[in-house]
Amino acid sequence: MASSPPIDLISPAARDAMQHWLSHERALKSAAENTLKAYASDVAGFMTFMAHHRGEPQGLAALAGLHTRDMRAWMAHERGRGVGSRSLARSLSAVKTFFRWLAERHDLEPTAVLLARAPKFERKLPRPLAVTAAYDMIDAVSTQAQEDWVAARDAAVLTLLYGCGLRISEALGLTGADYPLPEVLRIIGKGGKERIVPVLPVTKIAVARYVKLCPFPIEAELPLFRGVRGSRLSAGLMQKAMRSARMHLGLPATATPHAMRHSFATHLLNAGGDLRTIQELLGHASLSTTQAYTAVDTARLMDVYNASHPKA
Repeated sequence: MASSPPIDLISPAARDAMQHWLSHERALKSAAENTLKAYASDVAGFMTFMAHHRGEPQGLAALAGLHTRDMRAWMAHERGRGVGSRSLARSLSAVKTFFRWLAERHDLEPTAVLLARAPKFERKLPRPLAVTAAYDMIDAVSTQAQEDWVAARDAAVLTLLYGCGLRISEALGLTGADYPLPEVLRIIGKGGKERIVPVLPVTKIAVARYVKLCPFPIEAELPLFRGVRGSRLSAGLMQKAMRSARMHLGLPATATPHAMRHSFATHLLNAGGDLRTIQELLGHASLSTTQAYTAVDTARLMDVYNASHPKA
């Protein structure tokens, strides 16, 4: 994340408003800490630019007086320093979210900010693994660790990602209270959205094997998946385990923990699953997010067509 802007370029009133807004996002919208850090960086960067652009730190009254030309100047400045369309769209979204909150709390007119158009960019398609590659990845991490319990742990986590479509943060957020795994898991995902996820027998078996070998007690209030020192297993360690496995298997750099979740969705769609059900299983707030998997499926069909049809 970029370094924080100088604090004297943000007025005390704007800084206080930012902190209250971030607290609101954390408490009422259950925003993730990484999301909040990105929000803080984006909005602080915006207000720092406006301080330079307009000659002084911008208080709430000054922010209410922003014009369309000010927004265009900020976006041109961001492009000039090499910010890509996707990142700029994210920053603009954070700024708009902040200004909507200001409008509700401080009777501030946000029209100039809200009318700013986000730059167009090509959305990245999910990068799932092939079915055999997903199996091979789980097999590889189950044998590469020096300690049996660590190998069993890594395999259990990847089986949860691929078998239940969990985000890595959701899998590592499980506690001893979730064991033994039930027929269905209640997962609290992004934005505090709850969903029900069926648990396959193979997933139960993988987690049970890990628990049997784990040297740490499984207690209700403690993390289910532990690091070697007993603390909660970090996502970074799982990324490292997959990085080692994919190098051994000759898989691309896109073979990450999140790719196991992508694979869950894509393989369900390929097997005839409907988008609405897959949306619920993944915990997507919008069906349009899930629809990206139809593009993956179409791309796969076109590859087969181009490789097989005599006129292709």
